[in-house]
Amino acid sequence: MSPAPVARSSTGWWPRGFTAEHAKSAVLVLIALQYVLRWSRTLRAEGVWRLLALAKHAVLLRVFRLMMLIPSNRQRVEREMAAAMKDISKSLMPASAVPTMRELPAHGRDVSWVQAQLDALQRLGAHGEADGRSVYLDGQVSGTVYHGGEELNRVTLASLERFLLTNPLHPEVFPGLRKMEAEVVAMVLSMFHAPTGAAGTTTSGGTESIMMACLAMREWGRAERGITHAEIVAPSSAHVAFDKAAHYFGMTIRRVAVDRVTRKVDIHAMQRAINANTVLLVGSAPNFPDGIIDDIVAIGSLAKHYRIGCHVDCCLGSFLVPFLEAAGYVSEPFDFRVDGVTSISCDTHKYGFAPKGSSIVMYHSEALRRYQYFVSTDWVGGVYASPTLAGSRAGALIAGAWAVMTRLGRDGYIQSCREIVGAAKEIEKRVRAEIPELVVLGKPLVSVVAFGSAGRVNIYDVGDQMSRRGWHLNAIGGEIPAFHIACTRLTVPVVGRFIDDLKASVADSHTKPSKSGAMATVYGLHTTTPVAPMLLREMASRYIDTMYKVD
Repeated sequence: MSPAPVARSSTGWWPRGFTAEHAKSAVLVLIALQYVLRWSRTLRAEGVWRLLALAKHAVLLRVFRLMMLIPSNRQRVEREMAAAMKDISKSLMPASAVPTMRELPAHGRDVSWVQAQLDALQRLGAHGEADGRSVYLDGQVSGTVYHGGEELNRVTLASLERFLLTNPLHPEVFPGLRKMEAEVVAMVLSMFHAPTGAAGTTTSGGTESIMMACLAMREWGRAERGITHAEIVAPSSAHVAFDKAAHYFGMTIRRVAVDRVTRKVDIHAMQRAINANTVLLVGSAPNFPDGIIDDIVAIGSLAKHYRIGCHVDCCLGSFLVPFLEAAGYVSEPFDFRVDGVTSISCDTHKYGFAPKGSSIVMYHSEALRRYQYFVSTDWVGGVYASPTLAGSRAGALIAGAWAVMTRLGRDGYIQSCREIVGAAKEIEKRVRAEIPELVVLGKPLVSVVAFGSAGRVNIYDVGDQMSRRGWHLNAIGGEIPAFHIACTRLTVPVVGRFIDDLKASVADSHTKPSKSGAMATVYGLHTTTPVAPMLLREMASRYIDTMYKVD
């Protein structure tokens, strides 16, 4: 028997009895199902409390915006913001007699004038020091300044001068630069035990390396799985560059918890967060907040099981983690020898001592690397192809990386690892043994040591006390308030001073706690008001605005 014919309605071809109202209802049901699916994925990945927290945040944001419509509320918040920004402006824009340049001079200045102004600008904020570098070369800065020594600086400067005007966008013009870039990538691939056929590119830094890995997996998901809304699953401790990648590339990032004791990612929580849209799992070696290496073997196993990517963020571990065992320290699996690892990021400009603006992103295969490329064949200017976000790039930075890597060699980096990690371990040991008011988070294996309160001190106030003693340390938010020090070569000779100042800061926090310090003020907001994240977002935006003021 043939099927019954479909009747033609007055509005087009419809099943018998199907009206426009039915169509509207069907559309509404589809929209509702889309939202249910979205929230159900969040519920499965992050749990009911996280779901409620997101809902609470959405409600508070709406309430906050409504409250800001009331003039008196808006004026009060603006006064508080202005007062906070006044202090920030003082730190970013110290008083100076150096002339302010708001437009090009009518006539070019002579070389002696330019050099004199450069000297003055270099001393800006140095409090009368003859050499402004003393502010950040005294060993009291956490991370930030990766100084390989004066001799290595001279090698770097020579390479920068020789390749100052080069641009790897035009390899046919600069074949020597092309060769150095390929060799830098190859040397780093070798450090991380990459398999035959592995590939990589240089980038401008860890953030771009991470973003490239995320972009490659987004494009892989589209091409191989038909995924149009790609998702990343990352520990709460993973670098914020993954959020930045999700923001720029239209992806969703699902943050999962870390164990409160070990500080490693909760593997079961990570598995729950995986769904049909997931293209990438993330682990750190080590993470930025507390210097812990995630269980990369377990993450890689998950990635292999679900046939998706596994990225290891080794930007901070860079030229330390690959040499831990050779330097005589305990290590954990983290590189391409781990089954399931598909990409790794490594900063040459950190513990590799290359000039700033130098990093590497690596892939298990050339095929995977191709997903990060941009190629246009129909532009009127001709065929355009670039491997990373940038078009033109500074060839001098590549030359600098090649120069320092070949100058130091494997034995030089092993010794550097031995000294830097040794300093971190000395700090960890002495804090555990001599400062009972503090706790060390997890069991750090590399250069970062994070401290929380054992319950008797306000940890952010301790951090502010350290700031008053000239230390520049990193505050850590989240469920355990803390701050950390990322040891560098400059830290090695000042470990004793750090411990002495930390003891004094803990003692002062008992007797004269202050609420005016930056750590207590900014990070303490999280525990004092539910709208603090919105206020902090505005403050951060104004901070960036201030960076570009010339007044």
